[in-house]
Amino acid sequence: MFKKDQQALVSIIHQYCRENELPEIDMQWKGIPFSGHWGISTSFFQLASAEAKTGKKVIVPQRAQEHAEAVAAKLGTFPGFDQFEAVRGYLNCYFSTSTYVARVIDTVIQDGKSFGQGDAKNQRIMVEFSQPNTHKAFHVGHLRNVILGSAVCNILEFAGYDVIRANYIGDIGLHVIKWIWTYLKYHQDEEPQGNITQWMGTIYAEADSHYTGSPEVEKEVRELFARWDQRDPELVALWKKTRDWSMQGFFQVYETLGVKFDRYYYESEVEDSGKDIVKILIEKGIARDERPEGAVIIPLDEILGEKEKYRVMVILRSDGTSLYATKDLPLAINKVEEYKLDKSIYVIDVRQSLYMQQIFKTLELLGYAWAKNLYHLAYEIVNLPGNVTMSSREGTVVLLEDLINQATSEAMKIVEEKNPELSAEDKQAVAKAVALGGIRYSMLSRDNTKIVTFDWKSALDINGQAAPYIQYAYVRANSILRKFSDEIPASIPLNYELTLPEVELIDCITRFPMEVQRAAADNHPLYISTYAYELASLFNSFYRSCPVLKAEPEVRDFRLRMVAAAKQTIENSLSLLGITAPNVM
Repeated sequence: MFKKDQQALVSIIHQYCRENELPEIDMQWKGIPFSGHWGISTSFFQLASAEAKTGKKVIVPQRAQEHAEAVAAKLGTFPGFDQFEAVRGYLNCYFSTSTYVARVIDTVIQDGKSFGQGDAKNQRIMVEFSQPNTHKAFHVGHLRNVILGSAVCNILEFAGYDVIRANYIGDIGLHVIKWIWTYLKYHQDEEPQGNITQWMGTIYAEADSHYTGSPEVEKEVRELFARWDQRDPELVALWKKTRDWSMQGFFQVYETLGVKFDRYYYESEVEDSGKDIVKILIEKGIARDERPEGAVIIPLDEILGEKEKYRVMVILRSDGTSLYATKDLPLAINKVEEYKLDKSIYVIDVRQSLYMQQIFKTLELLGYAWAKNLYHLAYEIVNLPGNVTMSSREGTVVLLEDLINQATSEAMKIVEEKNPELSAEDKQAVAKAVALGGIRYSMLSRDNTKIVTFDWKSALDINGQAAPYIQYAYVRANSILRKFSDEIPASIPLNYELTLPEVELIDCITRFPMEVQRAAADNHPLYISTYAYELASLFNSFYRSCPVLKAEPEVRDFRLRMVAAAKQTIENSLSLLGITAPNVM
């Protein structure tokens, strides 16, 4: 936030180096934890080490402290700073509180929606998420993937990365053939009515019940799969038609959630190229062809000399039909070659962790150096209350539309209580924003490696760690500003002593850019969800303790600007999570 100050300090440090014939080094700065003053710190150990490498006889810690003391003395009374101190080889630079606080608020208000945004990193990252299978229902269990992947994309993009949002659609495989078999047998010529994904999911659950435990049905399905492999025109036409139905349903879901994709990949597109890679793997001696008695396998532990680490990966069935691995290998290659990626992130169920490591390691064995830049962002499942795991196969699902309708109905009670004079249309819009916010936050406020048991009552708790609590803090801030004027007061200096709630609120606001970078580095939206709740809590403490509109004019105007800065930062943090900040509730 204070890059100009850092640059000015670095200029003086480099001048000191030139005057003393010392090597100029890149100075790394860190914020000093608040303890009465805000400040930044840099180390002189690197400079002392550089001196030692030139042949000078120096004791590095002692020399680092000498440099820090010399620079502190040289800086003297530098504008915008109250104090400089040298401590154990570090230079601590403490800002003038009044200057610092006013500048923080000015920066947030001036930057607006871009406050906290990082500089361009000139790195391209693809995030592959959602990855639904066609011919199945879209239920709450799928939501965590979509919400997590979308939030990661938002954070990475805001942090300064070039992000490509990718979706890999499972549009072929045994599950599709089972569905088509059931459709031909029991639903021929039917077309979806109403909720498309629900209709598709019902037939899928029926298909699985027919298939499970029935050798006769399994045989017929396998025969149908063989027809697919031969690209039977009639079967391909039906597959395209029914796949389009599924995609229409998915597009409706993504529109509801406000999620976008830059690139769609389909399993069917990489099936043939996957079989070509299988041939290459066999030729290179990486894969072992055990057909017709067995499958084509890659004995990874045997090749790498490991024990029970990567195990054996099957890449082609004994009958020559493809598996996920057959297609994931060429997909990874296509993605990197098409977009020249610096990193590729896969948002995939934690239960696929071993499989993802097998894919990455196989690509390494094929000679792709970029395989080290493939990253599996694992997440745990979503359970129904009572720890019932959702399954499309068993039909134990809560459909997205049903969940949103129920959550919106509950959110409407909050809106009716807080703002009964709103029009019916506005109430509905606000209730939906609160409902979707509650759903998203419940998925992002737990570590992605922890199981979520979805409970919409907790998700919509306006007094708990939930989206409505954060959204309502935003609404409170908006209400204060609206009562004063349509315009925020002009920038003014700080001319009074800050209270503890004000100090804590300002300190939290200043941390937002750092939290964005931290969340981006770790692919961890939990940092932002936790931060948003903390910010809302501190704003509410400020709201209760510090009069704004009834304060003396100078105090009032400064606090109004503080309210505006808090409001903007809450909005920006919610936006990264994909949550709308409503103006009223």
